[in-house]
Amino acid sequence: MSQPIQSSTDHTAIRPDFALISQWIKPHAKVLDLGCGDGELLTHLHHQHDIRGYGVEKDDSNWLTAMENGVDVLQMDLESGLSGFEDQSFDTVILSQTLQAMHNTEGIVQEMLRVGHEAIVTFPNFGYWRNRFQIVFGNMPVSKTLPYQWYDTPNVHLCTIDDFDAFCTKHHIAIIERKVITDGQDIQFLPNFLGNLAMYRLKSA
Repeated sequence: MSQPIQSSTDHTAIRPDFALISQWIKPHAKVLDLGCGDGELLTHLHHQHDIRGYGVEKDDSNWLTAMENGVDVLQMDLESGLSGFEDQSFDTVILSQTLQAMHNTEGIVQEMLRVGHEAIVTFPNFGYWRNRFQIVFGNMPVSKTLPYQWYDTPNVHLCTIDDFDAFCTKHHIAIIERKVITDGQDIQFLPNFLGNLAMYRLKSA
């Protein structure tokens, strides 16, 4: 049974995944957002929880927009790792809908858990039924969470919810909490089939 996701703000429209992430962040937390884009999530978390937020962004235009929006953001390539950050220097490290575009998937998740007490990872679920349906009919999936064509996609490591669960088990990563949503609805029944976006709250086991 699906349930509507309640936004943590009454007056400002916010993406459903950002609203859920907000529920996992403590007041006054120190937060690092990897691939922060224009800084929308960090801005929201600052308004909601008075966090100390820092972003990392590679894209020139996104980095500049984040700076203009008042976000403390470093321009760097996540593939080079997080060696500039000390162990356990953040309460939470976030990687929102960027995992599938990483070449060194294992490395970035392990670095997140080194730098942060907790990590939040979200990604499009490749096992979602609409994706399977398109593959059955001979096409690579294109959807809201996977909006690219096969020839221009930045995604290199697509995975399913079951795949990521197995990844966490293999790498001794504890799953504190998991949410699966589709179009803003909370999916509890057959999440690997009916959910198009997976959200994980993690810590080292």
